[in-house]
Amino acid sequence: MATLNLRKLVKTYGKVEVLHGIDLDVADGEFVVFVGPSGCGKSTTLRMIAGLEEVTGGEIHIGDRLVNNLEPKDRDIAMVFQNYAIYPHMSVRKNIGFGLRTSKLSKEDKDKRIDEVAAILGMTDLLERRPNQLSGGQRQRVAIGRAMVRDPAVFLFDEPLSNLDAQLRTQMRLEIKKLHQRVGNTIIFVTHDQVEAMTMADRIVIMKDGYIQQVGTPLEVYHKPANTFVAQFIGAPSMNMLPGTWNGNGVKLGDGLGIELPHRKAAEGADVVVGVRPDDLVVTGDKGLFSGKVNIVEPLGADTLVYVGVNGYEVIAKASGREPPKPGETVNLTASAGEMHLFDAKSGEALP
Repeated sequence: MATLNLRKLVKTYGKVEVLHGIDLDVADGEFVVFVGPSGCGKSTTLRMIAGLEEVTGGEIHIGDRLVNNLEPKDRDIAMVFQNYAIYPHMSVRKNIGFGLRTSKLSKEDKDKRIDEVAAILGMTDLLERRPNQLSGGQRQRVAIGRAMVRDPAVFLFDEPLSNLDAQLRTQMRLEIKKLHQRVGNTIIFVTHDQVEAMTMADRIVIMKDGYIQQVGTPLEVYHKPANTFVAQFIGAPSMNMLPGTWNGNGVKLGDGLGIELPHRKAAEGADVVVGVRPDDLVVTGDKGLFSGKVNIVEPLGADTLVYVGVNGYEVIAKASGREPPKPGETVNLTASAGEMHLFDAKSGEALP
């Protein structure tokens, strides 16, 4: 196991800079997930850590070693790709053992290591099968086993679950999280799926356009987003955003609507945005913050999502799953001040 440190990491392709001097410290044994939209730089960063992309500027340290100029095989890392990349003509045992092909271990020690990894992954009974006799989830476990058998300092996962169906993805998320809790290696995991990030990570690195937007625990990035991008990217459905102006002790939304936000600060008359998550904006029988007409209803079982037209905008709120409102009804919506977020309209940054 080892720490991982990125210092002013830059990547350019020709004259185009795609990573703009990012800094990150990953603790020994930490599970860190890079998440962001396509083209944000997360996979490029992972490939630079792996040695598959050349570093344009900055430094990568794994443990106490500067690895910028080391070959991938010399970095003490193991990578699991989006496609399984396992050999169809080899048994599970041989596929897992392929990770030890350059090892100086004896055949007996190699077999012992393969058996240990197979036991951890629950694949002992599958060792003599071929990949075409396995399910998608089992094939992905073979790919993980081939990485594990080397006992690397750092595991790198590049969207390893994106080829699986929804049920298998949920199962593999749990298996990878259990695996980390059991073996404790440092893991860097790249995904575009914010649900994967929220459910698996010790800390999440949220990226956009080659910049890190925020680094924090799942609860921190969900409840204390650094800016409007993070607020809307993390959480499904996205956070509701209502533009307005600051009037001293709250936000004026227009048409006489206003929201009081005690203990918040902004310049008088400043353009701001109020954010509130659908889970925190609820349908109430009493007079709420504002009211509007229900446009769409999405039953989810225990709860129902309602899309409500308010002040020229459509917001998403939560209602009871047993007696939800119907489209066309007028409903009152409420949320506590502590569950609302305030952002500067120009910069998008969260206000204190």
